[in-house]
Amino acid sequence: MDQSRAKPVVAIIGGGFSGAACAYHLANKLAGDAARIVVFEPRSVLGGGLAYDTDERAHRINVPASRMTLVPDNGEHFQRWLDSSGALADDPEAVTPDGHAFARRSAFGRYVADSLAPVVASGVIQHRRSRVRALTRAPSGLWNVAAEDGSVLEADIVVVATTHPNPQPPAAVDRVLAGHAGYVPDATVPGALSGIGPEDRVLIVGTGLTAADVIATLDAGGHRGLITAVSRRGLRSRGHNLAAQEPFGEFLTPPVRSARALLRRVRDSLAEAATAGVSWHAVFDRVRGQGGDIWRALPVAERRRLVRFLRPYWDVHRFRIAPQLEAIIDRRLANGTLAFHAAAISGVNRSQDGGIVVDFRSRHGREPFQRQVDSVVITTGPGHASVLSSQPFLTSLAEVGDLQPDAVGLGIAVDAQSRTISADGSAAETLYVAGPLARGTFGELMGLPQVTEHAVFVAENVAQTVRARSASFSIWA
Repeated sequence: MDQSRAKPVVAIIGGGFSGAACAYHLANKLAGDAARIVVFEPRSVLGGGLAYDTDERAHRINVPASRMTLVPDNGEHFQRWLDSSGALADDPEAVTPDGHAFARRSAFGRYVADSLAPVVASGVIQHRRSRVRALTRAPSGLWNVAAEDGSVLEADIVVVATTHPNPQPPAAVDRVLAGHAGYVPDATVPGALSGIGPEDRVLIVGTGLTAADVIATLDAGGHRGLITAVSRRGLRSRGHNLAAQEPFGEFLTPPVRSARALLRRVRDSLAEAATAGVSWHAVFDRVRGQGGDIWRALPVAERRRLVRFLRPYWDVHRFRIAPQLEAIIDRRLANGTLAFHAAAISGVNRSQDGGIVVDFRSRHGREPFQRQVDSVVITTGPGHASVLSSQPFLTSLAEVGDLQPDAVGLGIAVDAQSRTISADGSAAETLYVAGPLARGTFGELMGLPQVTEHAVFVAENVAQTVRARSASFSIWA
């Protein structure tokens, strides 16, 4: 036997928050060096990923630091790190007048990296700074993980913890504007907004969290021109009610069986909350807390209906913006340099002076309108339909039938243990998915508390598999 494999090998593909959290909890659940844990992540540190590996000072966590943690049973873990690290020393705007800290997102990324650093330094977790280009199953049943740096790792268990696919710009917009200096098809790329001048007229396509980040980033850079933000419904992310209140309502007794019934119960609960002097935030906090069970109780057809018709309304109430961002948006709305519209793009043309002319069809039959802009920024969110084509190794796994998209269209199909479901309907015993790509089965896996809990869940399942496999390795000791 190859002595380099004297113990089970776990490969985690993706070292953003989901992958880093899974590795951290797996290392804690396994005694000593019971397994070799290898995380494939091209960034220099683990834990940042798309969400937290940002240098933009205007990008902030969306909930108070006291509610964010890598360790679910230690709610103050991140807050204590902020206090001890001095991370807020150069961020006087982080703490609200009532004492809630909304740190920069980069600070949370550093916190996760610092939490993993001792385990990485000890060698229990190995950070391989490379992307995975191919993942194939060997005749032995093991996995060959081929990285872009030319190395190949033989692994017993693989956890897919990759990020969301890139945004998919509207085809009609992309076709006309591709290559235009003012066109930003993916606002999440570092430096994507650097070409926008302070007086430029900007169109933002999408009005959710990413749009709020774009507005805040432009404002922090001295932008003063008109920003027009457009989406089909014109909904924008809401702010917080930081006053203490318990979650309100009940959505599991009895369980709802349709999207319509869920909507009716939410509306009834909102009315009851208002009568009781409780804000809508408490109702959505209860829905979030019971979200996994609510989701599992819905038939697949109703899950699809919920995603199609209700998800935009859920997103803007569930994923709230930091007070600092809300203040920027309110200020710009008040001074007339920001406007939100519920409309669809009906036409795009390049003007002779190098600008862009965009025609809109208003929602609810209102008059169409036109805007002449200098830049168009796409913030429509991940292109979930392209999950399996977003990474070469996912494409090849789908081609050979080792995984498939979930029935709702949100990610990868997994079973109740978060193992991938093969084309023949069976679960792959040693191929797991951690993070948002598993939400077709588990429901809400976008907020950090749910992502953390899911990472712990996957880590426990992987640890059980490691323990079972370790027995077969013991004869070689």
